[in-house]
Amino acid sequence: MNKSESIVKLSSALVKFHGAMGKVGKDSTNPHFRNKYASLSNIIEAVTPHLNANGLAVIQMPSVEGLETVLLHESGEFISSVSAIAAKDPMNPQAVGSAITYARRYALGAVLSLNIDEDDDANAATVAPARPASDVAPLAAIRSAKTLPELAAVWKSLTQAEQKLPTVTAAKDAKKVELTPAQ
Repeated sequence: MNKSESIVKLSSALVKFHGAMGKVGKDSTNPHFRNKYASLSNIIEAVTPHLNANGLAVIQMPSVEGLETVLLHESGEFISSVSAIAAKDPMNPQAVGSAITYARRYALGAVLSLNIDEDDDANAATVAPARPASDVAPLAAIRSAKTLPELAAVWKSLTQAEQKLPTVTAAKDAKKVELTPAQ
């Protein structure tokens, strides 16, 4: 974090900002996980009137080093922080743009300590989601195989639908063994 020599006026304005700022509503749905989240534009619309009323502004600048988010006060006081930008494919402009938007959303929420998301005590980030009951038996059988012939026998006993699931999971969970129906 970087800051001006004094942040007395900025701190006072930020306290007033928090007194006026309520919870930011979730206006978007993630198509992959079907969870609701607050979009960047929704967050900006929610905070801008309260920032302006308290002499505050936020500037976000992407660069090679990452995303710098600066919280400014009209007095010239500031605090800033740089966040990493992680694009799946750094050579794809759409992937980079998506990663910048994602980083901006989280950095803006963090620098302003916004009430956006429910606190799940990091469970979503640390606990694997439960598998459907129909997935458990084939995976348990695959994991219980001790030798390659045992694994092949288990594989042959699975239905075609069940064989599709272990092909991916076995690579991650069963000692990096991948089998195709031909094997």
